[in-house]
Amino acid sequence: MLRRNERNLDNIPVGSLGIIALDGCQEMGNLINDYLVKWRREDGSEYKDHIAFSGYEKQSYLVDADVPRFGSGEAKGIINESVRGMDIYLLVDVCNYSLTYSLTGNINHMSPDDHFQNLKRIIAAIGGKARRINVIMPFLYESRQHKRKGRESLDCAIALQELTRMGVDNILTFDAHDPRVENAIPLHGFETVRPTYQFVKGLLGSVKDLQIDSEHMMVISPDEGATERAIYLASVLNIDMGMFYKRRDYSRIVNGRNPIIAHEFLGASVEGMDVIILDDMISSGDSILDVAGQLKQRKAKRIYAAATFGLFTNGMDKFDQAFEDGIINGILTTNLIYQTPELLSRPYYINCDMSKYVALMIDTLNHDSSINSILNPADRIQNILERYKRGEQM
Repeated sequence: MLRRNERNLDNIPVGSLGIIALDGCQEMGNLINDYLVKWRREDGSEYKDHIAFSGYEKQSYLVDADVPRFGSGEAKGIINESVRGMDIYLLVDVCNYSLTYSLTGNINHMSPDDHFQNLKRIIAAIGGKARRINVIMPFLYESRQHKRKGRESLDCAIALQELTRMGVDNILTFDAHDPRVENAIPLHGFETVRPTYQFVKGLLGSVKDLQIDSEHMMVISPDEGATERAIYLASVLNIDMGMFYKRRDYSRIVNGRNPIIAHEFLGASVEGMDVIILDDMISSGDSILDVAGQLKQRKAKRIYAAATFGLFTNGMDKFDQAFEDGIINGILTTNLIYQTPELLSRPYYINCDMSKYVALMIDTLNHDSSINSILNPADRIQNILERYKRGEQM
């Protein structure tokens, strides 16, 4: 389990802790704040009355900030309390399209561009008064545009450089599409975190009869890009892995990319196996469902798809049908980005809550301590596997 006593509480905090949850991220911000308030009230530092620990214990660490808009659709960032000398953590969900604003009388849904602009507005409102600025952006803005093919913009690299030029010290993201994008800001803190432990915990907590060994379970990478994730999980669980690669038609371009002709499988037999398909995101879901269908044709037993971000851009109908047809047995995604009520109501959906994990990282970083032990979940996964085998409650 995630234990707060794993980290070092002895270091002096960088500054009084402040959390700004931007519009669309308030629910996650409230959960994180509740953990931090509870922890610091229960077992705060023995030095908490010292001047260096000023503002250590609070009723709430959430900072009151807002981004109102004019009738023209333009906006401004406002912070309604002092943040001087604080260690600020900004939470932003660039994928929350459920928010709207008025644009000359028309209702406009907020795009990732709108959320990123709001983030910059709040940083600008801080005006350099904070001791340190940290951005927690679970879905890294424009991370799918991470490398250049021909004459293309490198939006993610530009965005990272823009944030650091504005005074951001550290950027924390989850399961970046390509972690090498951190090369754009080599002199600043950049961490990409994988929720492998939460996936394992969510699956074990929902399915009671799994046999986790190389004879009964496999991890599958749906494409070349997800191979490293699958190798890590397979290694920690001590089971085999296989992978698909996308065979594309390089003679034509559709919607800016070469269309996929087929998914080709590389690996041992999956017959009679429970299978975990692991990826960074489910967008339309076509690739995941195609891979699951092919695994079923190869006589796989139960299939669970786990992805850090569940975008479901084309709705849930295809997944409902796949569940009814017995192709997919469960889908696991995190609450790091917006989840629709329709998604949360699905019987096959397993929600992996990340708020405690993010709170642990914020608490540790505020104490200027290393988060290496938090980022590597191998020991925690082994611990939960042992508990599962003993039949304990997850």
